[in-house]
Amino acid sequence: MEPVKAYACYLRDDNKRMNSSSGAVFSALSSYIFSVNGVVYGVAMADDCCSAVFISVTDEEGLKKLRGSKYLQAKIGDTYKNVKKDLLDGKTVLFTGTGCQINGLKNFLQKDYKNLICVDIICHGVPSPALWKEYVGYMENKMQGKMEKVNFRCKDQGWENFGMKEYGSSKEVYISKSKDPYMQMFLSDFCLRPSCYECKAKTLRLSDLTIGDFWGIDTIAPEMNDSKGTSLVIVRTNQGEKIFNRLISKSSVKGM
Repeated sequence: MEPVKAYACYLRDDNKRMNSSSGAVFSALSSYIFSVNGVVYGVAMADDCCSAVFISVTDEEGLKKLRGSKYLQAKIGDTYKNVKKDLLDGKTVLFTGTGCQINGLKNFLQKDYKNLICVDIICHGVPSPALWKEYVGYMENKMQGKMEKVNFRCKDQGWENFGMKEYGSSKEVYISKSKDPYMQMFLSDFCLRPSCYECKAKTLRLSDLTIGDFWGIDTIAPEMNDSKGTSLVIVRTNQGEKIFNRLISKSSVKGM
């Protein structure tokens, strides 16, 4: 299905927005799912920060782990099986991931479910988890301690000028995207997996909604840019339009 509509939008809650990569639309969608006792699947960093994994959460506290971009390939594990079980149990499920992960889930399920909402991110491509693990070791050596938390899209200097922020047991380190070696490799396309260049999800998207940064918002709706982050939302299905309209009608999301 061709995109029905495209929106520029952001969540009016500045705290959630500043802790999100762009406009915090994912947080708004998740809050709706929690309100109907549903389950949200997304990507979190492992406890040792050396990998990214899919997990499910059912409340706002758990959502903190899923908020924000993770620029490496995430482990799927038994996630597709768990999603199917939740769907068969009658739970409303929000599944978020890259386009290929959405397509993989749909192929695994082999049928449509009215209680499944799929949201893909605009994907730049993913580096190997092995490269990220090497980087963590490099940074831990510099920090002289274990990395306990990482924010790939810290907005301390604004949405457009984001950087990496890493937390150790005794210190915090902020590195601009133009100086951090991992982000330089990622943004320059030096470390993307070969399969990303042949990804079928680039031409066949099976998601209900696509979300990402609305780069270039200043040329279209400059009043929507306050440097805290603005999301692009592409509505792809009737299901996606229905849930997005709910968010707009609640006035928790500003959109145009």
